[in-house]
Amino acid sequence: MTSSGTSSPPDSGGGAALSVSAAWELLLPAASAPARGRGRALQSALREAVRSGRLVPGTRLPSSRALAADLGVSRGLVTEAYEQLTAESYLRSGHGAGTWVSGSVRAAEGGARDLAPRPAGTRVDFRPGTPDLSLFPRSAWAATHRSVLGRLPHSALGYPDPRGLPELRNALAALLTRRRGVVADPERLLVCSGVAQATTLLGLVLHGRGLRTVGVEDPGSPEHASLFASAGLATARLPLDGEGLSPDALVRSGVRAVVTTPAHQFPTGIAYSAARRSALLDWARETDGVVMEDDYDGDFRYDRAPVGALQGLDPEHVAYTGSVSKSLAPGLRLGWLLAPASMTDEIVDRKRTMDLGNPALDQAVLADFVVRGGYDRQLRRCQRAYRERRDVLTAALAEHFPGTEVSGIAAGLHVIARLPERYGPEDEFVTRAAGSGIALRPLSDCGGVRPADGSVSLVIGYAHLAPADINLGVQLLAASLLARG
Repeated sequence: MTSSGTSSPPDSGGGAALSVSAAWELLLPAASAPARGRGRALQSALREAVRSGRLVPGTRLPSSRALAADLGVSRGLVTEAYEQLTAESYLRSGHGAGTWVSGSVRAAEGGARDLAPRPAGTRVDFRPGTPDLSLFPRSAWAATHRSVLGRLPHSALGYPDPRGLPELRNALAALLTRRRGVVADPERLLVCSGVAQATTLLGLVLHGRGLRTVGVEDPGSPEHASLFASAGLATARLPLDGEGLSPDALVRSGVRAVVTTPAHQFPTGIAYSAARRSALLDWARETDGVVMEDDYDGDFRYDRAPVGALQGLDPEHVAYTGSVSKSLAPGLRLGWLLAPASMTDEIVDRKRTMDLGNPALDQAVLADFVVRGGYDRQLRRCQRAYRERRDVLTAALAEHFPGTEVSGIAAGLHVIARLPERYGPEDEFVTRAAGSGIALRPLSDCGGVRPADGSVSLVIGYAHLAPADINLGVQLLAASLLARG
């Protein structure tokens, strides 16, 4: 390759000429690109070389004539590339001084990191909250996707109604009325990015109305506090007993909004009693308060028909939320919010400014999947699998940890297991489990009062584990205790 010298213009601070080997390595693939795309390929190669730091600031580039000759391309192609990158500030040039790599560019950082919550070095993960992702109906979903895409009108790919596609809102309203007993007006139903977004939207509207504190169950989901905090709201922890949220504590707190999980309380696993459900609604009516009902796994009851949603008793004081995260997959980011009429317009306005609505194609696919019965079939499939895994877990705990109490109704994707005092203290138990490759979540992570007798209370998720892995995990836990002895 012809050298054009290594001297620098007065303000350059010096710099090495582009070497023959570097030029061929970086630019030859671009020079051999198809003729119609060769110019763009050359520009892209030069741009990336500067971004990555392989061509450092102050490097003098060959003349357009010399580089064109070495690469076997036209001089005009190289000249155009130099001019384009000079206009973008990747290169700089001066009359009679040649072309140089600009000092405006900083080398790019490393590649994208994956911040998804996937623990490293764990043999069995018993932490709750994840369904069995291998049960996702790939074939049926793919067939529905192809069918929907083939008949979707072009207009449907524009900006959607921020509440969601009408066909999905109609399908979800019918589904929730039939399965969960809600009062589901499609005009008050919003499609959201899961319960997390529904919670945030509700929090923003409550904050806009002057509220500054929301009541949450204690123990309860730690995520509620962080989601409301993002909307500028503090949380007041309200204690539970065996029937549900304490009415006296709710009244004393002075809050006018509260989050509950009445069908299957997380994490204790109880279902609110009829009396406690009535008391909660009485409080809402007397204070003109709002109850947010997080129906996170209401479809999964194994010993009887699930208790209907609280919203069906008073849709003007209960905001109802749910999603497909437990029934299909959390990665779909599809959920719903049934809002009281008095709040619907404000919530829709917040949704519009937040993201302009959820992806139209994903909504259309879910609507078709629900209407044609695929969603009901998926729920039955999951119910069979999760009921079996719950039975496997309780049997394994009884065998390897005699005296363990499994509490809560036969429902959902987790159990509360209270191990006798001889297995404690809790912190040491969890640490030893981690050392054996077993990830656990103690009940104390979700709030509440730590048992004074030194027993170990765990929130054990089982839905995402095969029966063999459940047995293996419990056996490894037992082995870790034997090693301690």
